[in-house]
Amino acid sequence: MAAEQVFAELQGDASTLHESIRLHLERNFAPDARKHLRSFSSTEAAEFLGLAPGHLRKLHAEDKIPDVPLDERGRKLYSAEDLAQIRLALARTTRDPSLYLRGRVGTEPLQIISCVSFKGGSAKTTTAAYLSQWYALHGYRVLVIDMDPQASLSSMTGLRPEIDFTQKGTIYDAIRYDNPLPMSEVVRKTYFHGLDIAAGGLILSEYETETPYALRHGSEPPFYLRLREAIQSVESSYDLVFIDCPPQLGFLTLSALVASSSIIIPVVPNFIDVASLAQFLTMTSSLLDTIRDAGMTLEYDFLRYLVSRFEPSDGPQAQVAGLLRANFGKRVMTETFLKSTAVSDAGLTHQTLFEVGRGSMNRNTYDRAMEAINAVARELEQDIHRAWGRI
Repeated sequence: MAAEQVFAELQGDASTLHESIRLHLERNFAPDARKHLRSFSSTEAAEFLGLAPGHLRKLHAEDKIPDVPLDERGRKLYSAEDLAQIRLALARTTRDPSLYLRGRVGTEPLQIISCVSFKGGSAKTTTAAYLSQWYALHGYRVLVIDMDPQASLSSMTGLRPEIDFTQKGTIYDAIRYDNPLPMSEVVRKTYFHGLDIAAGGLILSEYETETPYALRHGSEPPFYLRLREAIQSVESSYDLVFIDCPPQLGFLTLSALVASSSIIIPVVPNFIDVASLAQFLTMTSSLLDTIRDAGMTLEYDFLRYLVSRFEPSDGPQAQVAGLLRANFGKRVMTETFLKSTAVSDAGLTHQTLFEVGRGSMNRNTYDRAMEAINAVARELEQDIHRAWGRI
C-alpha cells in the first residue's frame, strides 16, 4: 500500500471518527446540557467543614448557621453552595477564621501544583481531578489547568472538548504566540462551587509544533514564561492551581514546570513505571538546567512522589513502593492512592466519587477509596500550609 494511500486513509478515518463522536454527543447531550453536583449528607458535610456530625446538628439547632433543605425522609441535604455559606457564618463567630476559610491570606503565595508523569496510566489526571475537587469542597478557591491535548480532565469537569472547543476557549488561547487572549477570558466556572477550569483540547498540539518556529524567531515572552504570566494575571482569584500535564516531556510540560511552585509525580509501583520515571527525571533535570542557564530562577516549595493505583496486598507492588521510599525518603508521600473499582467505575462516566455518592456502589469499596483520597489530600494540605508558613 502506497504511503499516500495510507495517509489518506488515516485522515479519512480521523474525520469519520471525529464526526461520529460529535453526532453521538449531540444526540445524547442537549447543547446546553451540563453536569450538576449532587447534594451531600450531613456526615459528608461535617467532614468537609471539619466538624463532628453532632456539632453540626447542634449548630443547626441553635440557629448559628444557615438552614438547608430536607429530603423526602427528613434528612438534611447540603449543596456545595450551602457549605460555602456555612463556612462564612462559622468564620464570623470564631477567633480564627482560617479554621473555616482555609485559603491563603495576606502575602501567602499562590500554590501552583503540577501533576506530571512521563507515562500514561499513572493516574495523573485522576490525581488532579480528585485533589482539585477535594480542596474546592474544603473551602479553597481552586483553578485547574488542563495542558493535555487529550483533555480528559476537561471532560471530567463536564465539558465536551469535541463540541465546546472546536474554534476557541482552551488554555491554548492564553499562551498562543499570535494574539493571545487574556487568561480571564479562557477560565470558566465548573459545576463545582469554588472550582474553575482553563480547559484543554486537541489544539494544544499546535503549541508543540509552533514553539520551535517561535524560538528561532525570538518570540517574546519565550515559551516557558507564557503559562506563568497567564496564571499571574488571575492569581488574586485563587488559592491553589492544579495543572494536569500531558504524558510526555514537551514544551507544554516544561511550561507547566516553570510556572509551578510545587510538583506531584504519581507513580504506579511496578518496575516498568519506575524505569520510565528514571528516564523522565533524567530528561527533566537536563531540560530544566537549560532553562536555568537562560536566566530563569526555578525554586519549588515541594516535590512529592505519590504512589498511585496501589494494591497493598500485592507483594511485588509493596516491594517497589519500598524501593521508592528507600531511594527518595520523605519525598514519597506517606499516604497512597489505592487501586479501586469504585474510582474506575465512576471514571467510566467521567465522574468522581464526590459525584456518584456512596449509595451507587458497594459501600465498603467506596469508603476505602474515599479514606485514601482524604488521607492523601490532608497530607498534601500540610505541605501547602508549610509553604505558606503556617506550620
